Parts: sequence; structure tokens; C-alpha cells
Amino acid sequence: MTAIDPGQSPLPPLGTVGFARWAWRQLTSMRTALILLFLLAVASVPGTVLPQRGNDPIAVRTWIEDAPTTGPILDRLGFFEVYSSPWFSAVYLLLFISLIGCVIPRARHHWQAMRAAPPPAPRNLMRLPDAMTWQGPAGAVPQAAAYLRARRWRVVTGGTPASAESPATHWVAAEKGYLRETGNLVFHLALLLILLAVAVGGLLGWKGNVIVREGRGFANTLTQYDAWGGGRLVDPAGLPPFSFTLDSFAVDFERTGSQRGAPRSFAAEVTYRSEPAAQPQSAVIEVNHPLEVDGTKVFLVGHGYAPHFVVTDRTGTVVFDDDVPFLPQDGNFTSTGVVKVPDGQPQLGVQGLFLPTAALDDVRGPHSVFPAADDPAVFLSAWQGDLGLDGGAPQSVYSLDTAKMTQIGLEALRPGQSWELPGGQGRITFTGYVRWASFQIAHDPGKELALVGALLAIGGLMCSLFIQRRRIWVKVIDADADGDAGPEAMPAAGAPDAPTGARTTVVQVAGMTRTSTLDDLQAPALLEEMKALAEDLRSPGKEES
Repeated sequence: MTAIDPGQSPLPPLGTVGFARWAWRQLTSMRTALILLFLLAVASVPGTVLPQRGNDPIAVRTWIEDAPTTGPILDRLGFFEVYSSPWFSAVYLLLFISLIGCVIPRARHHWQAMRAAPPPAPRNLMRLPDAMTWQGPAGAVPQAAAYLRARRWRVVTGGTPASAESPATHWVAAEKGYLRETGNLVFHLALLLILLAVAVGGLLGWKGNVIVREGRGFANTLTQYDAWGGGRLVDPAGLPPFSFTLDSFAVDFERTGSQRGAPRSFAAEVTYRSEPAAQPQSAVIEVNHPLEVDGTKVFLVGHGYAPHFVVTDRTGTVVFDDDVPFLPQDGNFTSTGVVKVPDGQPQLGVQGLFLPTAALDDVRGPHSVFPAADDPAVFLSAWQGDLGLDGGAPQSVYSLDTAKMTQIGLEALRPGQSWELPGGQGRITFTGYVRWASFQIAHDPGKELALVGALLAIGGLMCSLFIQRRRIWVKVIDADADGDAGPEAMPAAGAPDAPTGARTTVVQVAGMTRTSTLDDLQAPALLEEMKALAEDLRSPGKEES
């Protein structure tokens, strides 16, 4: 245990106010801001690796079903809604506060520094690296000041009178490159602007997903969405009242070469109305070419097949007649879906596998070998019993709970074929298929603000990287007519000699950079500027008396 010096007074207790000040200083330090920025980047990783419920709820449901142990745990922790989770929001808000605490004091100090005059020339100017000196006629100070001002340097002049110990001196101090610090400050302000844009989008924005089949329509109301999420300040009743109908969906796949099966193009032709009383308009929605209506964008995010089934009961009455969206499971659009027929006793459920280009082998079983519908077929598994729809609990339309059901048969059908169910339970007819398209409909009021912030960040970063903060001093020391001003007054090699009997001076030129970053690369540029200034001061015909 370390003994306390009896002559040393103990430190006073920190107290609540002192602790609050200490915590604020720690939070608003640049080190803390960098740590929080790193944590925010790490916290964003799950949002890019795992499917997000706001973007693709179907993929989230499939992921959880495929991982019954870890899926529910990750769901409870918010890994499928990363950007609205409490832990992500906490890091985000702390970073926002930290940047505000960093940037505002720096902006005030930078404003004061920009208004301050460059410092006077150091007393021992020749100690600086690459300093130059020569002996020449008087008039270097106004000439140097005019030269530097013409090149947009901030210039101040001054001097000291002669004394018994030292001769009279005159100097020019010039500084340039203030935009380096300005760019650094703009970069951090742009980060704040981007964070603010994200906050505005999170509070006032909304987005949803919907699957629309060919020939069907969509109206922008909450009940029409398969999944919808909005900010805390969004009123679902105030959604823009537009609607659209999917007239047709065209898709083309590569049929030869190493890219066989890859989509070459797909487009959704729609007819939309900006409001119920508006005239209908036609549009084509493609990838990266959304439809925009009243500030809301409709994006094409996926597509698939919806086989059409007609189901009759044992009396021949049609109890189901509709096309059912099937979800693709691989790149060749091997798709799965479910048909639920609650009317009748017992209830009927059908699990289906739709194959656009059907193939069957002993290893893989039924599967599709090409994504286009060249040879479509469905493989069906029929179940009868209790579908569980009467309990009131919500169910997925893409899965079938067979816990209280009994399998009654398997069958494969081509378009136009029918399957007579065992025991005279009815008939299932596969009449054909239509295509469906998946749309994401989003309103993000913060995107323009985020774009401005991104452009400012790029501009500020370029200024901070490529602009050098630097200073140059020119010092003139008076000498007698013979040029005797000590050893520093020796003329430089190649410098012109002063006329005999003329009042001569010793001219010194030196400079330095204000930053340590890239100094080794930028020092040659400063040296070139110093040489150009010295050459101008030495040039005949430019001396001023």
C-alpha cells in the first residue's frame, strides 16, 4: 500500500457537478467519438449480414425457421431489426452527442484562428530547415508582401528599431492553407448532418413490402401490406392515397454460356393513380428505376411464380379458385407454397413445390433446372384435418401446420391436369400460373439531407487531405554600406552583389508547415514556394527603395 505524504494535501472529493463535467469531457473527446464511430460500424454489421424485417420479412421468417435454436434468440435481441434496436440507437445517440461536443468548440476556436494575424518572424529565423539568406539592396519587405498577397497569402508586416545591441529589422509574416482545418471541421459537421438525416428518416419515414400478382392491384393502406414499419411520428392513416395495378411482369434469363440462368432484365408494367380521383397513368418499374408518387418510391425487389389451383369438394362445389404466390428457394426458382381450404369438414391443406422447368432424379428429387417456365409442373402433398385457423392465432400463408392433420396423398401435375383426392374427398386442378412481383414502398424524408451531408463530407475530406497549412517569413536586417552585418550577411551563391556605397540589407527567407500529417510529402512544395519567393526578391528591376 502506498503511503500518503503527510505534507501533501488530499484532493477534494469530485462531487456530482465535478463528475458530470468529467463525464462530459470524456464523452466529447475526439478519442471517444472515434471509438463510438467504430462501435457504430461494428453494430451495423448484423444489418448487412442478416435479413432485416423491414426489407425482406419473408427471408427473416425463413431464416428463423431454418435456425430454430439461434433464430428466436437473435430475433429477441433485435438482430433482424438492427437499425431500430435499443443497443444500436444508444450508440447512435452517444455518437451524435459526442460529435456535437467535439465540433462546436472546434468551430469557435477555428473562427478565432482564422481572424488572428500570422505570428511574427522568429528571432533566429535561420535555425529553421531550408532557410535561405543573401545580401542585397533594401526594399525586400514591401516586395515580398506584394508578392505573397498576390498569391492569396494572409500577410502582416512589422519590425524592430535599431539598438546598441542589434540593427534594425523588418519582417513579413504570411500564412496560407486555412481551408485544411476548415475542411476537417466541415467533414465532422457533415457527419452530424448525416446522423441528423438518419434520425429524420427514422422518425418521419416509413416503408413496407407487398407481393402483387399479375392482374391484381394495390392500394396504399396499412391493411394491404405484407409487412410495414414506420417512424414514431408517422401516422398510418395519413399515407399518400395512391394505388397501382400490376398489368404484366416481363423477365428474361440468359440461356447460354457460363451465365446461363442469370436474369438479363425484368420489369413490371403498372397502371397507377396518385389519388382515387386522378387519371390513370402507365409506368414501368425496373431495378434502380422506381416509381415515385407524392414523395413515395415504389421499388421492384423480387419476383416469382403463382400457380393457379381450382379445388372442388366431394359434391363438385368449387371451394377454392385462385393463384397462390410460391416463394423461390434457389436460383432456378424451385418454389414452395401452401394452399389452405378451410371450407369443408375435414379441412384441406396442400403443400406444393412449383418447378418452372421440372426435372426429377434419385439424388435431388424434384427440382427446377432453369428459372424460366419452359416445362412447368407442381408436386403436391395433400393433408386433411384441423388447419388451426379457428384458434385466432395468426398464421403464415406460406407454411402449413400439420400437427393436427393427416397426409392423404402425393401427386405431380402439369398445367391442365387434375388430381382426384383419395376417398372421394374432392379434386385439385392445376390450371396454369401467373407471375408475381415483390415491391418495397418507402418514404424517406431524410435522403436529400443525407446526400448534402455526404457531398460536404467528401469535399471537407479532400480539403483536409490535399491542402497544406503553411507559413513563410521574410526578415530584412539593416547593414552598413559595406554590407557588414555579421556572418549571417554573407551573400548566397549566385546572389547579385549590392552596388558599392548603397544601403544594403540581409534578407532571410524561411518557412514551416503547421501539420504533421504528410509533412514529408508536402515539405518539398513549401520549399518550392520559398525558392520562387527568393527568386522574385533577387530578380533585377524589382527592388524598391
